[in-house]
Amino acid sequence: MEQRLAAVLAADMAGYSRLMEADEAGTLARLRTHRIELIDPAIAKNKGRIIKTTGDGMLVEFQSVTDAVKCAVEIQQRMQRRNSDVPQDRRIEFRIGINLGDIIFEDEDIFGDGVNIASRIEQLADVGGICVTAAVAIQIADRLELSIEDLGEKTLKNISRPVRLFRIGIERSDSPHQPADFDAKRSVSKPSIVVLPFNNMSGDPDQEFFADGLTEDILTELSRRHELFVISRNSSFVYKNRAVNVREVAEKLGAQYLVEGSVRKIGDRVRVTVQLIDAASDGHIWADKYDRRLDDIFAIQDEITAAIAATLPGRVEAAQRDHLARTKPANMAAYECALAAKVLHHRGTVADNEQAQSLINRAIALDPDYAHAHAWRACILGQAWVHGWCEDKDAVWNEIVAALDRALALDDNDADVHRILAAVSVNNNALTTARYHQERALSLNPNYDLVVVQQGELLTWLGSPEEGIEWIRKAMRLNPHHPERFWSHLGKAHFAAHQYGEAIEAFMHLSVMDYVQHAFVAACYGWLGDGVAAAAHVKKVRTLLPEFGIESFLATLHYARQSDVEHLRGGLVKAGADDGLSAANDLAAQ
Repeated sequence: MEQRLAAVLAADMAGYSRLMEADEAGTLARLRTHRIELIDPAIAKNKGRIIKTTGDGMLVEFQSVTDAVKCAVEIQQRMQRRNSDVPQDRRIEFRIGINLGDIIFEDEDIFGDGVNIASRIEQLADVGGICVTAAVAIQIADRLELSIEDLGEKTLKNISRPVRLFRIGIERSDSPHQPADFDAKRSVSKPSIVVLPFNNMSGDPDQEFFADGLTEDILTELSRRHELFVISRNSSFVYKNRAVNVREVAEKLGAQYLVEGSVRKIGDRVRVTVQLIDAASDGHIWADKYDRRLDDIFAIQDEITAAIAATLPGRVEAAQRDHLARTKPANMAAYECALAAKVLHHRGTVADNEQAQSLINRAIALDPDYAHAHAWRACILGQAWVHGWCEDKDAVWNEIVAALDRALALDDNDADVHRILAAVSVNNNALTTARYHQERALSLNPNYDLVVVQQGELLTWLGSPEEGIEWIRKAMRLNPHHPERFWSHLGKAHFAAHQYGEAIEAFMHLSVMDYVQHAFVAACYGWLGDGVAAAAHVKKVRTLLPEFGIESFLATLHYARQSDVEHLRGGLVKAGADDGLSAANDLAAQ
């Protein structure tokens, strides 16, 4: 046994039994999705370690109380946004309790009074809320900008002494903040379409990725059609394993047409059913069933894609279609390995990244000419490179470049290959090369939100931020459930356009800001002459990166125009980032 002081986070899902009774498979699938996409990455990012999981809860250890509370706040705030368009009786919501105390560690489990108290106070937390002990509240009072409400002393089950508890305040809203031009997505001139996640009817949970991968590939092929406005994967997958009302989904996502279907995989055969629905009339425009050997899965995708595109209003004749040929893996096992690797990659942990590398390497070993696998190998290695999950960063970088070169040689028509090559080129300040690959990616997949938002980023670096803003806004319309980082890209573009108020408003959408984002906000306030606000954000920068310096910071950016570099330097100097808080304090005194 080992005993040490630690922060313990206990989380439990509210209404678990009721949700399981109503929809066992759907509840488990949605809970698994939240774990993969939100909860586990938030724990890893805040240096937590999951000690124990149950069907509806978990115990997590943190070495830092601050990290534990930041993790809890991030989970609850992001879950609130995810639930904004989910009916009340179907929402997955958590209660969280956090305690600081002596913990006994034995056989990869934890015991003791500190654990018991965390579990008990979790039960007293509001649904979607956080309850902490006095020891936790004292630690975070001056470290985190959170409201803390004293709940007084409470008697807890099987705890002999009363325990003083506090509630962490979490800002709530009935719906996520929408940009002013949010409704613009409803006036898209092109036919707009959403592909809902195909249902896995195989009875095998391990094949869930197969159904998801088929959905993604159909969506990608549709997105390559310039005549369609395709809602992105992140938005459509919000409705995974949910019974949906066609008109409500269409209204929320701004879609005129919906595609839905199912996949049943048995042995070496697969049956795919698919239907195209007119959202306005709720009428079925087209439906079909495909019963094939697995080797024909790509033929199935091509047939479905072509049939949907041919039935949409305004489509040109089939002979005039700009159908881009795409290299396909010769071995089905390679395809499945690549799909599984993508799932692991999106989880964003060291262990999952290592497993994803193993699977993507297997896919390439099975089919050395599978271009998409080489591109995704670069993505997965890039994740390890960015997060420092590798011993020799130079060697890994060389592998990333080699993987992209190989993918490009095998298939010059893969938008992801060019998207990643553009990002790599920006990292090396090779902006002319970046522009070439970015334009190729955009021509190959004009409705891929990651490609579209990257176009806005690149234009900002190149000195055309006003145009960049338009592209970033377009990416947000393509994907109403876009990643939070889109707001950061928008904020930087507004800053480069000297639109300081709009830049600050964009950055304020972020649930957590890093030192780079705080630096841009500080520069905004510097130019606006608000010394108090500028000083606050400079202080945040130095807290997150004590060695921060203006010149070293500017060296990490990729502006093509020296005037843009000087513009940011000027804002940071006015904010007082060059010599701590003195300049900002001078501004405040004026």
